[in-house]
Amino acid sequence: MATAAKTAAIAELAEHFRNSGAAVLTEYRGLSVKQLSQLRNSMRAHATYAVVKNTLTQRAAEEAGVTAFDGQLTGPSAIAFVTGDPVETAKALRDFAKANPKLVIKSGVLDGKPLTAEDIRKLADLESREVLLAKLAGAMQASLSQAVYLFAAPLSQAARAVDALRAKVETEGPVAPVTPADSIPQDATPQDAAVDDTPQDSVPQDVTSQDSAQDSHDDA
Repeated sequence: MATAAKTAAIAELAEHFRNSGAAVLTEYRGLSVKQLSQLRNSMRAHATYAVVKNTLTQRAAEEAGVTAFDGQLTGPSAIAFVTGDPVETAKALRDFAKANPKLVIKSGVLDGKPLTAEDIRKLADLESREVLLAKLAGAMQASLSQAVYLFAAPLSQAARAVDALRAKVETEGPVAPVTPADSIPQDATPQDAAVDDTPQDSVPQDVTSQDSAQDSHDDA
């Protein structure tokens, strides 16, 4: 391969590494072109599966700052560059490897962190992003429904109380308003209010003496 072509290939691979949220290194020794096409199609929605040259890939990984594949780029290699759901990609690789044991999952990288082959198998056992989002949406919907019920319950209770009061008024008639005049006893008279109920013992003694002197003067 000419130098210019190698440079372009390295730049393209480095760009794949930078634009991918994850990447999985595999060895496809013994697999046919048809089998590789089947594997490529099974993950097309989430990843690009590309056969790569080891030396160029090593240099591209170094340019992109990826160290997860150091020392593992040997034999016929292909990399799944993940731009979608890494769980779905891991599932596709796992399922294909079960049906085609010649595919070897060697290592990977996820958000800059290296993954072993065992890590990738564990990743494949996780629920997909779509399933997790569906569960989250269901939980949120349940929480919203519960909140609506909690807010609506006091309102419905108040509405029932108002309806019951309205029915009682319609049956028994309106309640007569209470006025101040209604609270005064019927046998009370204005004179009762003017009666002086001050005890006689409370009259001052000097007032009585003055009244007696005035009576003696009138007799004379």
